[in-house]
Amino acid sequence: MTKLEDRLAALATMPRSKLKQEWERAYSEPAPNLSSDLMRLGIAYRLQEKAHGGLSRASVFQLSEARGGQLTVKPGTRFVRSWNGRTVSVEAQTDGFVFEDRRYQSLSAIAREVTGTNWSGPRFFGLRGEGARGK
Repeated sequence: MTKLEDRLAALATMPRSKLKQEWERAYSEPAPNLSSDLMRLGIAYRLQEKAHGGLSRASVFQLSEARGGQLTVKPGTRFVRSWNGRTVSVEAQTDGFVFEDRRYQSLSAIAREVTGTNWSGPRFFGLRGEGARGK
């Protein structure tokens, strides 16, 4: 067995107190109030994500569409795009996005600001298709 397989197998019999420690090690934050089974699944996912890579941006976007089309990102996520020789860097925050020290409610508003035309923000930042023009 590989080291990853050993760690995954160990989760099956791990007591709740040890699962909480493993969660903190995997996510670098305190364990949420979840059942032991859900903690096992979350830890297993995180271990596999670290070993093999996470979901592609396209997959994340498809999942967000399944949740009603809202793009969900963690605060602190940075979106970077080159546009006409300019580097566009945007940081997600809990209440919107920050671009050039100004707050925006959506990525689309930032894409519009940068390009001067209507773009889908998720498309502009490569979350949908290959930089295709928005609606």
